[in-house]
Amino acid sequence: MRKDYSTVKGFGEREIVISKSRFIAYVERAETEQEAIDFIDKIKKMHPSATHNCSCYLIGEHDNIQKANDDGEPSGTAGVPMLEVLKKQGLKDTVVVVTRYFGGIKLGGGGLIRAYGRATTEGLDAAKVVERKLHHLMQVSIDYTWLGKVENEVRNSHYTLKEIQYADAVEVFVYVLKDEEEAFAEWMTELTNGQAQIACVDKQFIEFIL
Repeated sequence: MRKDYSTVKGFGEREIVISKSRFIAYVERAETEQEAIDFIDKIKKMHPSATHNCSCYLIGEHDNIQKANDDGEPSGTAGVPMLEVLKKQGLKDTVVVVTRYFGGIKLGGGGLIRAYGRATTEGLDAAKVVERKLHHLMQVSIDYTWLGKVENEVRNSHYTLKEIQYADAVEVFVYVLKDEEEAFAEWMTELTNGQAQIACVDKQFIEFIL
């Protein structure tokens, strides 16, 4: 499973106007190339009369899939600057489309690069960048006599309580950052005088808005 990484929380849209040209940025999370392609096609269908629908995407743990498309703008003035914004922010699994409606004033190569870069940054701000951190879901089985103490201690710790299930014994489920599971188990053992049964039952990413 991949390590911690940053991506976008979800869909985002933001419009800016530069020298009478409208630049509308659309951002979405895409975990496969097909998802990225489908999103780009969807935006293009929304704006069939737009002057340009420039796009880029960056997918995979090691950025092994990345594409940039200028869609008729001068080579290197749209898709690549957009992609560079994603790289500079260290984002993964992200697709961006910037739709342009030409306003009659030419921006020149440098102006286009700045415009598409700014539109992408604005779109990412709308979509919200999140950090996804890998957590281990720890199951702590305890007698009911330990519930109050364990629940209180967990809630006041930096660990994240997921849920508590009540059966013959109490099952407390806690999210623990990777590499901290051993320290967590030792802590639980100490809290319960060795009366807790502790196991890792799953691994999940939890998102934190940056």
